[in-house]
Amino acid sequence: HVQLVESGGDSVQAGGSLRLSCIASGYNIRRTCMGWFRQVPGKEREGVASICLGTGSTDYADSVKGRFTMSQDYAKNTHYLDMNNLKPEDTSMYYCAAGPTFLSMRPSHYNYWGQGTQVTVS
Repeated sequence: HVQLVESGGDSVQAGGSLRLSCIASGYNIRRTCMGWFRQVPGKEREGVASICLGTGSTDYADSVKGRFTMSQDYAKNTHYLDMNNLKPEDTSMYYCAAGPTFLSMRPSHYNYWGQGTQVTVS
């Protein structure tokens, strides 16, 4: 069955960097689109970035453009989210998700979710 496991969340100072990992199992990451999302208590889950490896298409939220970058390791079936110049407003629980066959930043389009990893920026 499909499983996604995130890691890499931590507490950092503003201006710092983190790399989040999303290890996928049960499917080949090339075969479906995936997204990174974040959510703080009391707010809706928001899309951060999305990629479809089959087409190479990507999308980033305006709030993270130029600071966050997605990458992959096909041998490890793993997605990464490199986050640079972190700001306090980036503080959130971050999730990776997979499922759609099209590029999307809408959580409702995703079937499979990881458990989340906490990022705190002070």
